[in-house]
Amino acid sequence: MRNKIAGVFVAAVGLLVHSVLLLGHHGAASFDDKILAMKGTVTEWVWSNPHCFLKYDVKDESGKVTNWAVETQNPTTMSALGWTRTSFKSGDVVTLTLQGVKNGAPIGRVRTVYFADGRVLLATGVTAPDPLPAK
Repeated sequence: MRNKIAGVFVAAVGLLVHSVLLLGHHGAASFDDKILAMKGTVTEWVWSNPHCFLKYDVKDESGKVTNWAVETQNPTTMSALGWTRTSFKSGDVVTLTLQGVKNGAPIGRVRTVYFADGRVLLATGVTAPDPLPAK
């Protein structure tokens, strides 16, 4: 009987520890509330679990190129929003809105993607395209 109780206790503690770790993974504390907008050239589109990633190069006024890597949700969620494995190809020029990370690294979470041909893709949690800043 004691072994059964001990086994149930160990299993319960294990489930509790793992559930806390999963919640931490999906936290948003590292992302800034400020929405960034930028134009870039796609270098890679990674369609995989647990998150898809869009990698692209952004050139600043001085000509310096910074490679950004921004995440979306999983392929199942993104498919429901109209995204596909072939949504992007290397060389595509896109304008994005995103939440960058607080430390200023070139990583973030996608909100809206605008294509040169007028197509728009919305990411999870966004109900309408973010407005682009006036030029």
